[in-house]
Amino acid sequence: MKALYPGSFDPVTNGHLDVIKRIAKLYDEIIIAVLLNKSKEEFIPLQDRLKLIKESVEGIKNVSIETFSGLTVEYAKSKRANVIIRGLRAPSDFEYELEMSQINYFLSDGLETVFIMTNPKYSFIRSSRVKEVASLGGNVKELVPAPVYKYLYQKMGLNNL
Repeated sequence: MKALYPGSFDPVTNGHLDVIKRIAKLYDEIIIAVLLNKSKEEFIPLQDRLKLIKESVEGIKNVSIETFSGLTVEYAKSKRANVIIRGLRAPSDFEYELEMSQINYFLSDGLETVFIMTNPKYSFIRSSRVKEVASLGGNVKELVPAPVYKYLYQKMGLNNL
């Protein structure tokens, strides 16, 4: 079975990586689908994000990384994905994700969404908080994979390595 894990991953966090490692054990093929959202300002440029995700999942054999724009369900159908994966950090995420899964199911004529709870130790990590902390010079070493940490502190000129 093939699973699609969509998101902006700006930046990819240890919570995302936890979900990726766990779904890689459940599905034959995982496509990490990085959304090109022109209406959202990027924190990390797309090409750098793709490189960082690739470095972060190195060693997980059944994972590929691609970009897409438009409706997730259309992209999932074009890739012949069997399911869409959504990570949940806390119960508060569920209401939004449930609504999205229902509209996706309707639009796709039955494509299922599978929810994976992140490990509790990552439940507070959001990309938006990582961006905020890093941009203010805070240490995010425990929040992001090593390649992302190195990137943030080298490319952004921060000095917390």
